[in-house]
Amino acid sequence: MSPKLSPPNIGEVLARQAEDIDTRYHPSAALRRQLNKVFPTHWSFLLGEIALYSFVVLLITGVYLTLFFDPSMVDVTYNGVYQPLRGVEMSRAYQSALDISFEVRGGLFVRQIHHWAALMFAAAIMVHLARIFFTGAFRRPRETNWVIGSLLLILAMFEGYFGYSLPDDLLSGLGLRAALSSITLGMPVIGTWLHWALFGGDFPGTILIPRLYALHILLLPGIILALIGLHLALVWFQKHTQFPGPGRTEHNVVGVRVMPVFAFKSGAFFAAIVGVLGLMGGLLQINPIWNLGPYKPSQVSAGSQPDFYMMWTEGLARIWPPWEFYFWHHTIPAPVWVAVIMGLVFVLLPAYPFLEKRFTGDYAHHNLLQRPRDVPVRTAIGAMAIAFYMVLTLAAMNDIIALKFHISLNATTWIGRIGMVILPPFVYFITYRWCIGLQRSDRSVLEHGVETGIIKRLPHGAYIELHQPLGPVDEHGHPLGRIAG
Repeated sequence: MSPKLSPPNIGEVLARQAEDIDTRYHPSAALRRQLNKVFPTHWSFLLGEIALYSFVVLLITGVYLTLFFDPSMVDVTYNGVYQPLRGVEMSRAYQSALDISFEVRGGLFVRQIHHWAALMFAAAIMVHLARIFFTGAFRRPRETNWVIGSLLLILAMFEGYFGYSLPDDLLSGLGLRAALSSITLGMPVIGTWLHWALFGGDFPGTILIPRLYALHILLLPGIILALIGLHLALVWFQKHTQFPGPGRTEHNVVGVRVMPVFAFKSGAFFAAIVGVLGLMGGLLQINPIWNLGPYKPSQVSAGSQPDFYMMWTEGLARIWPPWEFYFWHHTIPAPVWVAVIMGLVFVLLPAYPFLEKRFTGDYAHHNLLQRPRDVPVRTAIGAMAIAFYMVLTLAAMNDIIALKFHISLNATTWIGRIGMVILPPFVYFITYRWCIGLQRSDRSVLEHGVETGIIKRLPHGAYIELHQPLGPVDEHGHPLGRIAG
């Protein structure tokens, strides 16, 4: 009788295979060096991870939606389960979007997760870029990463705009007509030809949705994925920036190693992002495409706004004065200036690190971050840009503001125009003076110490507040000489 063989130990088998691989290709040394990399633990560095994990959710949910969405603009008659639209003529794209929402198992849930993830992706990039801007993380040698981040924001805006235009409902059709078609037609010389190239003739035509679909699921996601990969590679090989502190220099990084702490923390954070998006997709309704019905060129809906990342362009179009210019016997209507200002913003955003380097003469390498108060001019410029963005975003909903607060629509338009000119310089001045005041407060603390709240009377009768001098700290930033309680 043959002896009974025991099953092999899985751990031993994997160990032998790993040893064989290392014997042939010698990856262990390089892998060990990479896994020993250190990452800072400050919470603000998680903003980039939110954008990354949101994009992963976008890819997963987008693949699922692709299986059921038909980007055809062929007219059909709806006979689905949604009773109010039965018998209504619509495009095949809108019909398939309704079928996803009402008839595909989990379709509405996945579609809403996809939309919320798109909003979170754009918001995370915005806040992440703001953190990089105000702390000076874009300085040499990380100018390329700033350019990549700026391109990611621009691509995310257009990817989202094309995405929520695909259902071909009334709201998305109005957005395409107001933004893409009208501005294109208003461009001098090339406007008519460019409009024909986009729409194949008159708006809306029969080829726009298929073309937007190809851009939305193939070209733009591929470019975004490549830029994210390049961004992560640069962060990995250039090392991470960090805030100044005890033991931190321009030549080291204080934090936790990739394995196991950072990897497990990132995995848990990814699970949290997925969970939050799942809750939002299941509990918070977004973009109910069945409310307004299919797009009809003869219909216009009041209270129509794009998603938040495009609202500043909508607000700019609403409050821009009706100025028309003439060039080579061509009329340049007011909406064209929206595209001009958008182009100017899209050029200045990635070019800012090089402009600051040119005007300040700072060509040194920087691995330590700055406090916003220590760079008042840059901080004031950033605050001014945020004020400009917020004014235009509020202007995009001036009709709703006028309706809810019972004020004139013309009044809200003029408030937006005046605010666009007056508020950004005012915010610049206030922010600059605020930073200077904080610098003076820091110098006072360094010179005199921390206020104790204890009042002392001097021999000649005057009263002063006692200040406690700043004490030394250890390499972790903890005060030395602390008395145990």
